[in-house]
Amino acid sequence: MIHQILKDKPTKLFLGITAFFVANALIAECIGGKIFSLEKVFGWQPVNFTILGESGLSFNLTCGVLLWPLEFIITDIVNEYFGPKAVRRISYTAVILITYAFIMFYAALRIPPADFWVGSRQAEGIPNMQMAFGGIFGQGMWIIAGSLIAFLVSQIVDVTVFHRIKKVTGEKWVWLRATGSTVVSQLVDSFVVLFIAFRIGNNWSLKLVIAICLVNYLYKFMMAIILTPLIYLLEKQIEKYVGKEKAIEMKKAAMGQ
Repeated sequence: MIHQILKDKPTKLFLGITAFFVANALIAECIGGKIFSLEKVFGWQPVNFTILGESGLSFNLTCGVLLWPLEFIITDIVNEYFGPKAVRRISYTAVILITYAFIMFYAALRIPPADFWVGSRQAEGIPNMQMAFGGIFGQGMWIIAGSLIAFLVSQIVDVTVFHRIKKVTGEKWVWLRATGSTVVSQLVDSFVVLFIAFRIGNNWSLKLVIAICLVNYLYKFMMAIILTPLIYLLEKQIEKYVGKEKAIEMKKAAMGQ
C-alpha cells in the first residue's frame, strides 16, 4: 500500500501540500499574538487613517498575516487540481490540529512550573518565565474561536467563488479566479475574526470593528494582487512534476466535483 502511495505523484503532491498547509496555518496562529507596524518595516511614519469616524488607524497587524495569504494561494492550487472536497478536507484537518495544539498550550500553561525555571532568564530582562510563556501562548478564547471560525468560513467562500468563476472562464484567466476568490474570502475572514474576537468577546463598537477590518483588508487585498504571479509559478512546477497530460486530467476531475 505504502509503495503505491509513494509511486503516485498526485497523491504525494496532495500529502505534501496538506502538510505545508497545516504547518503554515499552525505557525500563523502561534505567531499571531505579536502585533507589528507595517509602516515601521519600511521606515515610514504611521499613516493615521480615519474611517467611519475612527481616527488614529494605521497598519498595526498581527504577524499571522505574514503567512495567511499563502494559505489562500494553496487553497486555490488545491481547488484547481484536486477540487472542493480536497479543500474542505485539508481545511478540516488544519482546524482539528490547531484546536489540538491550543488544548496542549492550555495544558502546558496550567502545569506548575519548576522554581528554578521561573527566574532563569532574569539576567536577560525576563523576570518571570511563566508569565512570559503565558503571554505568548495564552491567547484569549474569543480570539482563538474567532480565528478558527473565520478560517473555515473564508475557506468555504474561497472554494465557492473560485469554482463559480472557473465555470464561466474555463481554463482561461487563472489570475481572475485565484485573485477574485482570495479578495472576497479575505474580506470575510477579516470581518468574521474581528467581529467574534472583539465585538462579541470585548464589546467593541461595530464601527471600530469595521474600520479596523477595512485597514486589515487593504493589506490583504494588496498581498493578494502581489502574490498572483506565484499561482502561475506553482502551476508550472506542478505540471512539470506530474506531467502535462496528468495535470490536465487532474484539473478536469477537480471541475467534476
